Amino acid sequence: MKIEETPLDGVLVITPDRFQDQRGFFSETYVKKNVEGALGGVEFVQDNHSYSKSAGTLRGLHYQEPPFDQAKLVRCTRGSIFDVALDFRQGSITYGEWYAEELSAENGKQLFVPQGFLHGFLTLEDDTEVLYKCSNYYAPYHDRTIAWDSANIRWPIEGQKPIISEKDATAPAFQIVECPFSLEACA
Repeated sequence: MKIEETPLDGVLVITPDRFQDQRGFFSETYVKKNVEGALGGVEFVQDNHSYSKSAGTLRGLHYQEPPFDQAKLVRCTRGSIFDVALDFRQGSITYGEWYAEELSAENGKQLFVPQGFLHGFLTLEDDTEVLYKCSNYYAPYHDRTIAWDSANIRWPIEGQKPIISEKDATAPAFQIVECPFSLEACA
């Protein structure tokens, strides 16, 4: 299993080993003992599965407010996505900066998004499926969204409007949302 750091503290790209032969491949996508040191002791309690019919579907930027904030381990099992983590930790030297990685069924990469980060993704192909682990349960009253186009993310949409939900379409801008995360609380 390969674990790579990114320019944002705590955001990691994890690429599990694949064992391939004429039948296809086998991969251990999550082995707690192999990643627990890199993930800072994060325990996952929920798995989510997302399906998007069309390329150009954008989901995000999402987070849950404390005490229900979540770390996520995201992977794409069919198709491909442009997966984004945006630092939303007050006091961080990279506050407001983002990192993106293309995750696909083909490359097997995963993105670890720590607590205190916004998360979103854009599908790059039709019929895309995303699976992700969460470190806290879904809490609807603490679920929040920030406008996908308000944080200077260079989404690969080339002048097209993405397909988004009503919730994401009415989300407030990054610049006006009061940050609920402190750097110390997310350490």
